[in-house]
Amino acid sequence: MSTLVKHQRVVVGLSGGVDSAVTAWLLKQQGHEVIGIFMKNWEDDDNSEFCSSNIDFVDAAAVADVIGIEIEHVNFAVEYKDRVFAEFLREYSSGRTPNPDILCNAEIKFKAFLDHAMRLGAEKIATGHYARVRLNALTQRHELLKGQDPAKDQSYFLHRLNQAQLANTLFPVGELLKTEVRRIALEIGLPNARKKDSTGICFIGERPFRDFLNRFIAKEPGPIKNDKGHTIGEHVGLSFYTLGQRQGLGIGGLKVKGAQRGGGDHAPWFVARKDMERNTLWVVQGHDHPWLLSTELSAQNASWVAGHAPAPGLLAAKTRYRQADAPCALATRDEGSFSLRFPQAQWAVTPGQSAVLYDGDVCLGGGVIAG
Repeated sequence: MSTLVKHQRVVVGLSGGVDSAVTAWLLKQQGHEVIGIFMKNWEDDDNSEFCSSNIDFVDAAAVADVIGIEIEHVNFAVEYKDRVFAEFLREYSSGRTPNPDILCNAEIKFKAFLDHAMRLGAEKIATGHYARVRLNALTQRHELLKGQDPAKDQSYFLHRLNQAQLANTLFPVGELLKTEVRRIALEIGLPNARKKDSTGICFIGERPFRDFLNRFIAKEPGPIKNDKGHTIGEHVGLSFYTLGQRQGLGIGGLKVKGAQRGGGDHAPWFVARKDMERNTLWVVQGHDHPWLLSTELSAQNASWVAGHAPAPGLLAAKTRYRQADAPCALATRDEGSFSLRFPQAQWAVTPGQSAVLYDGDVCLGGGVIAG
């Protein structure tokens, strides 16, 4: 982690969770002037059981009280809806599967929040992400590194951050294991020490996803076909499915003669293709069906941490979060797009998700998978 001159003003994004709480405490222990900011970014049905920012704010305020710092409540709901949620819906409507956390980090947490913090006189901002920032002595550029806890590393979600954002950002818990963060929280008596981690959509919360999406995207039913071209069911709308999906297809246990490949008559079904033009959902049986495997991909809307694309060559990539790094060869076409080739086929490479590139622990950036 970058070294800091003592007594800087650091504005911490307090979410109500334990990671940001320990982040604030660690920075105060280091002697910095710490100010907490709670971001409210979603207002629709905010009092529902799935998304109540009021509860999170109470937790964040309680943390601020224990640590002994000020906290400010800031509303970025308009920015979130315009910059993140509108794009989220456009992608789903086009049949792709976006990752809203990546766009949320780039547009809200490290843009709207960063701008607000700088207006408050902050010299740095900090969040509870499990990642690290390092200044490369040779290039004098900031590098984004994986968090020390491999099970919690969040560099994948941060790969669109640029040099200016990284230069102003601290990730204190990126140096720690999650177990250590929990231990610290319990030791100092934080009220949210045992609060479970959020796993829902960024700022929208944990909710039945299809029901939520149905409020914004019209259903357009169509045929479900297998790899032989047989119609075996009906889908509720292509936007509601993602490649590799196994649950919620409505065809579980269905036996279709000749439909399986490598899995037996009763092998599970997986979404393999989406034909938007014909409104057809294609499914296959067996986890290792050839339609689910890809040895190459193309990506667009590339963003590089260093400010420029890395040289073509051998690197590693993740095509989805929590995936092990996969060796790959990068072929850069231009600054905005690239292609990857994999010696080992990758499973369910999904348009709309991000392909993120790594050189060891260093996250280089990435792009949105196009196909």
